[in-house]
Amino acid sequence: MPAIYTPILGIIGLVFAALILRNIISRDGGEGKVAEIAEKIHVGAMVFMKRETKLIAGFAIVIGLALFFFQDPAFGKQQSLAFFLGCLASSTAGFIGMYTATKANVRTAIAANDRGASEALTVAFFGGSVMGLTVASMGLLGLGGLFVYFQSDSTHLAEILEGFAMGASLVALFYRVGGGIFTKAADVGADLVGKVEAGIPEDDPRNPGVIADNVGDNVGDVAGMGSDIFESYCGAQIATVAIGASLGARVAEANSGIAAATIDKLGAASNPSILLQLPLILTSVGLICSILGIFLVRTMSDKNPAKALRYGTIGSAILFIVAAFIVGSSLGLSQNVALAVLSGAVGGIIIGLITEHYTGGAPVREIARQGETGVATLMISGLAVGLRSVVVPLFTIAATIYISYEFAGLYGVGLAAVGMLGTVGITMAIDAYGPVADNAGGIAEMAEMGKETRTITDGLDAVGNTTAAIGKGFAIGAAGLAALALITAFIQKTQISLDLADPDSLRLFFVGLIIGGAIPFLNGAITMNAVGEAAFEMITEIRRQFREIPGLLAGKAEPETERCIDIATAAATKRMIGPALLAVGTPLIVGFGFEWIGDEGTQSGAKALAGTLCGALLGCVLLALMMSNSGGAWDNAKKYVEDGNNGGKGSDTHAASVVGDTVGDPLKDTSGPSMNILINVMAIVSLVIAGLL
Repeated sequence: MPAIYTPILGIIGLVFAALILRNIISRDGGEGKVAEIAEKIHVGAMVFMKRETKLIAGFAIVIGLALFFFQDPAFGKQQSLAFFLGCLASSTAGFIGMYTATKANVRTAIAANDRGASEALTVAFFGGSVMGLTVASMGLLGLGGLFVYFQSDSTHLAEILEGFAMGASLVALFYRVGGGIFTKAADVGADLVGKVEAGIPEDDPRNPGVIADNVGDNVGDVAGMGSDIFESYCGAQIATVAIGASLGARVAEANSGIAAATIDKLGAASNPSILLQLPLILTSVGLICSILGIFLVRTMSDKNPAKALRYGTIGSAILFIVAAFIVGSSLGLSQNVALAVLSGAVGGIIIGLITEHYTGGAPVREIARQGETGVATLMISGLAVGLRSVVVPLFTIAATIYISYEFAGLYGVGLAAVGMLGTVGITMAIDAYGPVADNAGGIAEMAEMGKETRTITDGLDAVGNTTAAIGKGFAIGAAGLAALALITAFIQKTQISLDLADPDSLRLFFVGLIIGGAIPFLNGAITMNAVGEAAFEMITEIRRQFREIPGLLAGKAEPETERCIDIATAAATKRMIGPALLAVGTPLIVGFGFEWIGDEGTQSGAKALAGTLCGALLGCVLLALMMSNSGGAWDNAKKYVEDGNNGGKGSDTHAASVVGDTVGDPLKDTSGPSMNILINVMAIVSLVIAGLL
C-alpha cells in the first residue's frame, strides 16, 4: 500500500463522520423547554472549549518555539511544525466530537420519546461514532500527511513524527485532566447538595449544578476521552516507526546482531524500510474495520443494545486481526508481524472484559450488600474490588509484552500497541455513546418527558455505564502499552546500556525508578485535591442559590446555571496547570539534571530518565486501574441500589452508596484517567529530548 493511501483514508473517514453528523443534525432537535436545556448544555461546553484552547495555545507557543530554536537544526524546524499540527489535529477531533455529542443528546431524548428505544440507540451511537471516526481519521490524516511529505528524509522521519505525538499529548493533558476536574466538580456539587441535602432527584431542573454536570459529561468523557485515546493512538504508531528506524539504522551500521535478528524474524531483511510504514498501513486497515463495525451496530440496533455494541466491537477486532495477516502476507513479511498484532488486540479485549466484570458484575452487588451496614463497609468493599481488579490486567499486559517480544523483538511491542488501538474508531464510538445517552436521560428528566421516555434513556444509560467502564479499562491498557513502546524507542534512540551488573548504571536506574514511582502519587494528590477544592466552591454556590433565590426549591424560580458553569470552567483551567507542569517538567529535570551532575560520556541523564519512565509507567498503570475500577464499581453499586435492590432509594444503603459514588467519581473520571496522560506525556517528552542527552 503506497504511503499516500493513509491520508486519503483519513479524509474518507472524515467524510463518513460528516455524513453521520449531517444525519444527526437533520433530526428533530425539539422546541420550547427541551431545546432551551439542550442549548444551555451546548453553550456551556463551547465556553469551556474556548477557554481551554486559549490556555493550550499559550503552552503550545512556548513548546513549539523551544523545539524550533533549541532542537537539532537538522530536524528542529520540521519537528516544531509537526508539533503544531499535532495540537491542531487533536483539538479539532475533540471539538468535532463534543459539538456532535451536544447535538446528539437532545435528539436521542426526542427519539426515545417519539420513536422508541431502537431509534434512540441509533442516534446516541451515531453521536459517539462521529467522535470515534474523527479521532482515527485525524490521526491518519496528520501522521500520514507528514509521512508522505517527509518520507524522503528517512534519517529524521521518526523525530519529525515525534513532534506530532507531543502536540497530541499536550492537548490531551488539558482536555482530559481539565475536563475531568470540570465534570467532577459539577457532579459532586450537584449530588451532595441536591440529592443528599435537598432530597431532590438526580437531574432535577431546580438544581443549579445540573446543567454544569451535563456539560461536564461532554468535556470530560467525550473531548477528554477522545484526546486521551488520540494521544495513545498516535504515540503507538510513532513509537513503532521510531523503533523500526532504529533497527534499520543499526543494521546499516553493522553494529547490532540483535537488530538484524529482529528484522529477519519480521521477514523484512530485503526491505527494512517497510517497517517505517507498516504501523500506518495497519491503522489504515483498522479504520476500514471500524467503519464496518459501526454499520454492524446500526443493523442490530433493534435488538439488545448491549449485544449490538458488543458484536460491533468484537466483530471489528476480528476483522482487523484477519486483515493484519493479509497485510503481512501481501507485503512479504512473516506471520510474526500479525501474531504480535494479535497479542495486542487480544490483550485489549481481555482488559476490557475484566474491567466490565469488576465494574458491572458480582463485585458491584457485593459492594451494595456491604452498604446495608453503613458507609464504612461499603467503602472498604469498593477499595478491595479496585485493588483486586488490578491483578489480571497487569498479568495480561505482562503476557502481551512477553509474547509480542518473542514474535518480533522490541518492534513487536510497538506492533502489539498498534494492535490494541487499531480499531480505535469503533472503540471510541462505543465509549462516547455513554455520555450522549447519559445527557439524553438528564434532558428527558429536566424537560419532564415522562416515565416511559426516562425508562428508555435509563436503559441506554445503563449500557453506557458498562461501555464507559470497558472504555476506561481499554484506555489504560492502551496507554500503558503505547507508553512502553515509547520508552522502548527512547532506550533504542539513546542506545544506553542498562547493565545492572554495572554499579553506576544500577544506581542511576534505581534512583530514577524511585523518582518515577513517586510521580503518579503526586499527580493523583494534585488532581484529587483540585476536584475537592472546585467542588467546595460549587457546593457553596448551589447552597447560596437554594438559600437566596425565592421559590427555587418549590420550582417557581429559575436557577443561575451559568454561574455554576463559570465556577467549574475557572477551576478546571486554573487547577490543571500543576499536573501539566509535572508531566512536562519531570523528564526535563531528571534528564538534564542527572546529565549535568554526572560524569561526561556516561549518559547519566538518559539512564536515570529510563528508570524514571519505568517507575512512572508501573505506578500509573496500577493507580489508574485501581482508581477507575473502584470508582466505577461504587457508581454502579449506587445505581444497583436505586433500581430497588438492598433497600432501594431513600434507604440507609442508598445514602451510603451515594457517598461511595461521590468519592469514586473523581477517582474514575479525573485522577485515574490523568495517569494515562501523565505517562504518555513523560514518555514522548523523553523521546523528543533523547538526542540531547
